[in-house]
Amino acid sequence: MSEYLSGSYFDVSLSGAVGVIASLLGAGLSGRFLSVSGLNMEMEYEPFREGGSLYTRFYVKAPKPQVLVLEQGILADGSKIAFLMQACITGILVPLTGIITLKDSFGTSQRSWTIQDAYLQKYIGPELNSNQPTVAVHRLEFLYNGCF
Repeated sequence: MSEYLSGSYFDVSLSGAVGVIASLLGAGLSGRFLSVSGLNMEMEYEPFREGGSLYTRFYVKAPKPQVLVLEQGILADGSKIAFLMQACITGILVPLTGIITLKDSFGTSQRSWTIQDAYLQKYIGPELNSNQPTVAVHRLEFLYNGCF
């Protein structure tokens, strides 16, 4: 397998976590994106040194929030992201959980990442220019605690 996959894309499927509002109204996101960044995980540790010991121990404080960025994509169902944006505007946080899969030009899965409790932070729509072809979503940003 070559280092660069020609014609590859990211298949993103995030749905509302188990909950009355999310499950009834079908909050979520499903689509294909050309670029995904922020697939990180970072932990914050607290050093602790016991008396008489030469070794420092580290205890986990909490995961540090990360920003998942999805760029240049086409959504399968625009009404789901519209509900998600409306929920954010009204102050309802809908956590999304799902999988991001890297696929090659033949649609074969190459690698997958699991995302839990991602919250919509920013939506940037396409630039409306009648002389240029555009994609349905230019950029989506989610705040989350890391992937695995």
